[in-house]
Amino acid sequence: MVRLTEVEDEHFAQEKPQTTKDNVLIATDDEEEDFTDTESEISNEDEIEVEGENLSDRLTALRDMIPPSARRQFSSSVSFVSSFTKSSVLFSGRALWVISTTAFLLGVPWALAYAEEEQYVQLEREQGMIRGANEMLTPGEQQAKEAQPTL
Repeated sequence: MVRLTEVEDEHFAQEKPQTTKDNVLIATDDEEEDFTDTESEISNEDEIEVEGENLSDRLTALRDMIPPSARRQFSSSVSFVSSFTKSSVLFSGRALWVISTTAFLLGVPWALAYAEEEQYVQLEREQGMIRGANEMLTPGEQQAKEAQPTL
């Protein structure tokens, strides 16, 4: 079993901090003097090693600067956009497959039948022109046929 004990700071044990009517602690001038140390390891630029870092190390270090709620929101947004893009690409690929196979299965036979019909129409046109030319060359023969009585 774990037992918790409260350990009081020596500074607070000697004198109690001042509180307001809302039980908020008021900082004294003595406490502010403790934090006036200007020589820290971070402010010394000679000791920073930048050559050993790459971009991914720097981005990983920046992760802690962003609050977890913002990271979650950004992560969910990226996840939503990536899943939407993936599903859109899959849907468009499948739709393109359906359209192209339908065009081949229905369009190619229709195009062949249309071309064959056009050939028949062209052949009839040529035969009609040949008949017309033959009638112009032999007009007397047609008049003789009309003059003969039919029995």
